[in-house]
Order: sequence, then structure tokens, then C-alpha cells
Amino acid sequence: MKKINLLFVAVMLFMGATSFVNAQSKIAHINTGDLVAAMPEMKAAQSQLEKLQKTYDTEIKAMAKELDTKIKQYDAEADSKTEEENRKRIEEVQGMQNNIGAYRQQALQDLQKKEGDLYQPILDKARNAIQKVARAQGFQYVLDSSQGSGVILSDGKDLLADVKKELGI
Repeated sequence: MKKINLLFVAVMLFMGATSFVNAQSKIAHINTGDLVAAMPEMKAAQSQLEKLQKTYDTEIKAMAKELDTKIKQYDAEADSKTEEENRKRIEEVQGMQNNIGAYRQQALQDLQKKEGDLYQPILDKARNAIQKVARAQGFQYVLDSSQGSGVILSDGKDLLADVKKELGI
């Protein structure tokens, strides 16, 4: 009887240990920053953003040049104009400065919106590819090993090469 109980306990311990090993989660990691940077869509999006930024910069510089020219003209003519005319000119210059500031602020907002519109589909594509590869390889968790993401040690499976292959890059 003691042997049967001992055998029963041994079998239960063996089954418990086996199920514990099987229940452990498989974890992998990927540097999503490197993945997204390697995607051709990201390079195209960055090119579009740089082009738009240059357009805004050119317009702002033209506005600033016009303002500078007007300030120099008004300074040169200030002695020959009445106080009322000089006051109106100062108000005009201040209005131009305000317009440049408002335009610069609007340009920044437009750039941020465009960045989000361009990057979101790329990030979604990367996330879907990561999920597809991870599920195909049986991983339950995938950690982001990008700089500053909180992963301290990444000795596990790196999915970067497999996800790049899935994306064709």
C-alpha cells in the first residue's frame, strides 16, 4: 500500500512538473525601431515630411524677408513721416510678426498631423507582421527591445530577421 501511495505521488509530481513546463510562456523580442527604419515605406514617408517642411521653411523665410525689408524701409523713412503714420507702420509690422508666428505654429501642427497620418499605417503593418510571425512560431509575448523600452536583457529569440523576411525587406 505504501508503494502504491508513493507511486501515485511520484506520478502526480511528474505530471505537475510536465504541465508546468508546458504552461510556461514563450517570449521573444524585437527592436521595432530598427524594423520600422528598415521599411521602404518609412523612407518614403520621411522624404514626404522633409519636402513639406522645406516648403514651410521657404514660405516662412520669404515672409521674414518681407518683414525685414519693410522694417528697414520704415526705419529709413521714420524721420520724414508723421507720428500717426509711424504708429500705423509699427502696428503693421507687429501684425506681420504675429502672422509669421501664427503661420509657423500652424505649419508645426500640420507637420505633426501629416507625420501621424503617414506613420500610422507603417506602424500598423509592422505590428501585424510581428504578430503573424510570433503566432506562427508559437510565441505568446513579444517585447520591444528598442532603446529605452524597458527591456533589460534580451537573450531570447529575436524576431527582427523573421519579420523583415515577412515584409520582404
